[in-house]
Amino acid sequence: MRDEEKYTNTEEQLLYLQKLLDEEDTAALNELFQELDILAIARTLESFPAKTRDLLWDYIPDAVLGEVLAEVDEDIRADYIEDLSASDVEQIVRGLDAQEVAEVLDVADEEIKTTVYASLDQEIRAQVENLHAYEDDVVGRYMDPETVNVKQGVSLEAVQRYIRIHHLLDDESQQIMITDKEKRLLGTLSLIDLIKQPQEAVVDEYMDDFFTLNDQMKVSDAAALLRSKELHFVPVCDSDGLLVGQLNAADVFEITQDDADMTLKHMSGVSDEEEVFTPIARSAKSRGIWLGINLLTAFLAAFVIGQFEAVLDQIVALAILMPVVASMGGIAGSQTLTVVIRGLALGQLAGNNKRWLYNKELWVGMSNGFVWALVVGGISYLWFSDPLITLVITLAIFINMSLANLSGVLIPLVLKRLQIDPALSGAVILTTVTDVVGFLSFLGLATLIIL
Repeated sequence: MRDEEKYTNTEEQLLYLQKLLDEEDTAALNELFQELDILAIARTLESFPAKTRDLLWDYIPDAVLGEVLAEVDEDIRADYIEDLSASDVEQIVRGLDAQEVAEVLDVADEEIKTTVYASLDQEIRAQVENLHAYEDDVVGRYMDPETVNVKQGVSLEAVQRYIRIHHLLDDESQQIMITDKEKRLLGTLSLIDLIKQPQEAVVDEYMDDFFTLNDQMKVSDAAALLRSKELHFVPVCDSDGLLVGQLNAADVFEITQDDADMTLKHMSGVSDEEEVFTPIARSAKSRGIWLGINLLTAFLAAFVIGQFEAVLDQIVALAILMPVVASMGGIAGSQTLTVVIRGLALGQLAGNNKRWLYNKELWVGMSNGFVWALVVGGISYLWFSDPLITLVITLAIFINMSLANLSGVLIPLVLKRLQIDPALSGAVILTTVTDVVGFLSFLGLATLIIL
């Protein structure tokens, strides 16, 4: 058994690759990259910092370099394209489909784009220019502009003959579109029906109802629809109902994966472009903005604490217990926020069910708040033997956890209505709310009850 066959998962593959690099075993590296598929090569490149990645490019077979470039993260693609001439890029995109050419040229400067456009086949060029005309966050930017479509009224036999002559089907095609003379979508025909039904029948007899996406629909909205309907193939139409493209299984996966990645990054205040091995300066810059915003909210919480300086000076135990109140509220709110943002992403929250959600999360917050308030209160009494301090922290925990759950629902729903991504700013706002409410309730009650 060869060494490269010994690994059974991605981590073992990376360790093996690192071993080859350390040993400078160029023969084994060449052989390994010859055997890896496009996705595996792309994921491998994304698993190394820039310096090592520069070494690995040399081992990628020239025949698949363009497909690999189209598959890797945008910042990696941009770093590679930056040092290439227009003729180099022309060579790389030769033989690629419109989607792949659009991905590669997306990070090229205008001069290179213009030169490469001129070298493309006229049909591919038109498709690439059409894809580049869409905004980055709409369905049209992700779709495959090449579709297999036939006119209504033709026989299944004629369709099969037409497809064979023009070599139209590929490994991603799942449906044949049926359109009128103006290319308005009328229905779809499955490949199974095309083969097994009587060949003299016309396509209209076996035409299926279809679900379409609008080419200008936001990717986040499309991702929610695709997940809820479990679709793997969708025609894409413009506002006039004209067929402009299709989403294949790979496109659907890319949309849902990108949407999930963006949601996860936004919840932590990380930019869309940042990956594990993004350069230090770029990572620091992208994270610095949200760290600055978080600092402002921290000073707001500090200001609230400062209003109770007198009570803190007199009772040291309050300063010791204060972080407990904010922390319990913070984690309770974060749990709710995560569930609600997921519900919004899946399109599960609308209309009357929001009211049910408000009530549910309020009762969950109050239930957990009551239980954990008693636990924290008991620990506080054992620690400080002071019934008044115990009463204060018990009430504060209950209040903060109850309101934290309610805030975890209200904040993302309000942000959604204001057309602000809840994942991007919801966590920062929630942290501020739970800190301010926690400190205010804890120190306010201490002022009223103890002093």
